[in-house]
Amino acid sequence: MGWDISYHPISEKQINEWYFDVLDNQNLIEKRATENKIEDFYKEKYENTINVALETKQNDIFDKSHGYYVAVVQGFFEKFFYTRGAALSFSEKPFLQAYYKKWNEIVPSKRLTEQVHNAIIENYCSGIYIPANKVAELLEDYENKPEVKSELDNLFSYDRIKVFLKALNYAKDHDLGLLEATEVVEPNPLDLNQSSCYSNLLNCDPEGAILYRQAAMEQIAEIEKQEKLKEGEIASNAEYKVRNIAPEKKEAKKGFWKKLFRK
Repeated sequence: MGWDISYHPISEKQINEWYFDVLDNQNLIEKRATENKIEDFYKEKYENTINVALETKQNDIFDKSHGYYVAVVQGFFEKFFYTRGAALSFSEKPFLQAYYKKWNEIVPSKRLTEQVHNAIIENYCSGIYIPANKVAELLEDYENKPEVKSELDNLFSYDRIKVFLKALNYAKDHDLGLLEATEVVEPNPLDLNQSSCYSNLLNCDPEGAILYRQAAMEQIAEIEKQEKLKEGEIASNAEYKVRNIAPEKKEAKKGFWKKLFRK
């Protein structure tokens, strides 16, 4: 199914205030929603996300439970950014580890599960987290260290680097960290209006999805040319499907989507 990657500007304080504190006291949902002017529709989705998160067990993978839910919750409060198939978690360069912070340094120990990877391991998963001070450092090093620029340009090829840098700069300007995740938003490249989002789609910066659509349309046009098909024939007959089920926990994920989106 590929990777729908998103980057979520959020501070360590917000991670706890918007998510982990709310797990301990669900009455805070109303307060957080009012303070941040979250509409009732998204407040309900926020509440449903927290209710599902409360079912997380110690043998669950943290990145596919709490970490992922933090990314979903962030999108109810703040702008986030999308890149198709491009993620820091996919890098094999050890020097990038210096910019990341692990979950056990951020969240209450009682909320850590038995498995914490601090990276994307599957779909519907959180990835690395860059704290606010390292966001600024990474931006500076991108400009001044050739090995950093080369690796980021390679990871975020085909103009996706513009989106990633936009996410970093947004986080820097607002003194926030940056959390990576997969499948919080799943754009439909054939019709962006039919995209799926498990947070607030209106808070997703559109540039990355537009790049994805352009790339998909170019690939389709090339296939049509090679196969001598009529222009637009593939796109007009194609069906785009989103499977909202994680590989390992089908029943739990099915319940999550049903509760969150009435599916």
